[in-house]
Amino acid sequence: MRTKVLERFPAGAPRGSWPAEEFAAARRAEGEPATVVMDLKSDAFLVVVEGQEEDGRS
Repeated sequence: MRTKVLERFPAGAPRGSWPAEEFAAARRAEGEPATVVMDLKSDAFLVVVEGQEEDGRS
């Protein structure tokens, strides 16, 4: 499985602001199974989608 990062958001958003969650919700509304994860190393929230590895087989 591969994980594709759609967008990054700094963790220091103002209190009550959830830009990563809002972005992910908009992607889910479009049918893309987006999730928010925290990247501790970069102190950022990542909006990601899980996908299958493309290996050329059908």
